[in-house]
This record gives sequence, C-alpha cells and structure tokens, in this order.
Amino acid sequence: MCSIGEMARDSGLSVSALRFYDRGGVLIPAWVDPVSGYRWYGSAQLEEAQLLARLRRAGMPLVDIRLVLAGWSSADTDLVQKLLQAHLHRLELGLSDARSEFSTLRALLERRENPMTSLRTAAVRLAVSGPELAAALDTVRFAASTDPELPMLGGVLFDIEGDGLHVVATDRYRMAVARTGITGYGGIRLQVIVPVPLADAMRALLSGKEPVQFAVDGDRVTLETGDRQTAGQCLDHDFPDYRRLVRLPAGRRALVDVSAFQEAVKTGPVRASEARKPDGVSFDLSVLRVTADGTVTICEDGDNDENDVAVNREFLLQSLAAGARDQLILEFGAPTAPLAIRRRDTEDTFSMLMPVRLEN
Repeated sequence: MCSIGEMARDSGLSVSALRFYDRGGVLIPAWVDPVSGYRWYGSAQLEEAQLLARLRRAGMPLVDIRLVLAGWSSADTDLVQKLLQAHLHRLELGLSDARSEFSTLRALLERRENPMTSLRTAAVRLAVSGPELAAALDTVRFAASTDPELPMLGGVLFDIEGDGLHVVATDRYRMAVARTGITGYGGIRLQVIVPVPLADAMRALLSGKEPVQFAVDGDRVTLETGDRQTAGQCLDHDFPDYRRLVRLPAGRRALVDVSAFQEAVKTGPVRASEARKPDGVSFDLSVLRVTADGTVTICEDGDNDENDVAVNREFLLQSLAAGARDQLILEFGAPTAPLAIRRRDTEDTFSMLMPVRLEN
C-alpha cells in the first residue's frame, strides 16, 4: 500500500486530483482509514494512475477515461484501442477546425491592415500535376448541381490551402471530394468556385503528363498547360462548408470489388422512391445491407431491416465509376447518415450519398 502523497508523486497526479477522481468514481483507493479518512492505494493502482494522468493530459473526457480504465484492467485491448482512436480522431478534427479558423483570422487581420485589399485582389499562381488534377476533376464532376435555383452549387469548388488543393462538387443529394498536391503557394486559404462549363474546359486541356499552372486574379481563373490556356470568371457565391458535412462518425466498413458490385447493383432489385428529383422525376433505389461477414447485399422489396441504407441507384453507380479503383470501401453509419464511398489508399478522396427514407 502507498499513501496518497506517494501515489501523487509517482503518478504525476496532484493530491487534489486524486481526491477528485476518488469522488468521481474514476480511481478509487484500495482502502480508506475510517477514522482519519486518509486514502491508501494498492501498488497495482499505480499503473492505472499513470495511465489516467496521460489520458487527462491528452484531453480525454472522464466518461471515456472510465471505459479505458475498465478495458485496461480487464485486458480488453480492442476496447482500449477503439477509445484511443476515437479520441485521436476528435483531436484531429479539432485541430482542422482550429487551422481553418486561424486561417480566416489571418485573412481578416490582413484585410484590417490593408483595407483596400480583398481576399481575391492579389494574383495567386500555383503549379499542379496535370494527371492528378484531371483525376480529381473526374472524381467530383458527377456530383455537380444542375439546379438553376442553386447557382452556388453550379460549379466545382477549388479550395487552396497550404500544399494542397481540394476540389469539391455537390448537389445536396451527393458530394464528392478529391485532393491533389500543389507547389508554389504558401498564402492564406483561398476558395473559388469554377463554373461547370469552365471546369469541363479545364479538364479537356489535361491530356498530357506535364504540370499545369492554375491562377486566380480577382474574379478570374486561368489554367495553362504548354501553349494552351482556358480562362473565365469564377462564380460570385459562397460554397457550403463541406468540411463540416464530411465529419461522419466511424461506421461499418465493407470492402467491395467494384466490377462485381456494379453488376449486382445494375441487375439487383430496386424500389421506387416516393421522393423525386428536382425535375419532378421519380428514381430507383438500391437498398443496401452489410451482412455479418462484411458482404454488401442488395435487398429485395419487403425485406426490411432497420440498418438498411437506401440510396439513389443511378447516383451509386456514378459514384462507383468515379472512384476509379478496382476495390472501394463502403462506409455505413446510421440509416439516416450518408453512405461514404472511399478509396483504400487515401482518406482525402471520397464521395457521399444522402440516404432516402424508406416508407413502411
């Protein structure tokens, strides 16, 4: 047995912290003197106290720390690993949020110091791999909107930050994101919406392997490769904050062979949707289910399960084709959460399909 002072010294936790964790039922002493109320700890508790100190320094909530300690004492390493990974994921999202906010704050400070300078008055020029940009545009093009009432979605977002370029397209029912590296730019985060016709013209230029130059000058964007060029005005709208939309909790993942799965979707059963496209036309649904062995099946009509996910079949086939891989990962959350279609080799390129509610 060791005293609370000795435990504090050896674990890195203060005496007041140990008292707090005792009252909270997180780390309970092995014995408490009924007369003096003095706390004593068993030698085996030192490891738990040191673990508790590390988790608190990492910012883990107490509710999760209790579970980690329970898993640690029972040698449930799978539980501990999942909890640690989930907390690390939360920290990474928080860091991404902080980077985005600080990037915006720097831009606001720059504008305050130079009131005559807007975010897009200074010319920006950067280099990007032609094949990589072509692949990125191919990945997201299918998700661009054609709804005239949503002009902000009638283009492809070019989101430039650090050494990366994200291209994004969405029509609210599906969204696709792809990332490629860039060089020659180290400024603040910059976003421009390239109209779909101009994005298609850019894609048509990207037939070679040479790097290309992408430039933003005010409200004008230009893509150059060799002696060829295409240019036009970007859309004067604000694009939705796609980063918030893609933060899905980890779900059930299933690896599918794309060719076989496409055939299963094309020939499998469909259900008619009660909802309709913006043009008023109804569409077919594919209802997906993940079996215990990780296989994705297309469900028959009337064969309902609360975990089934129904999606627009046409959108699903387009997303599988845009993934451009022999194998893709389908990630299922709740039936009301988007279906994510990811590549195995990167987390930065993926598409998402909004589910369609099934009528009972």
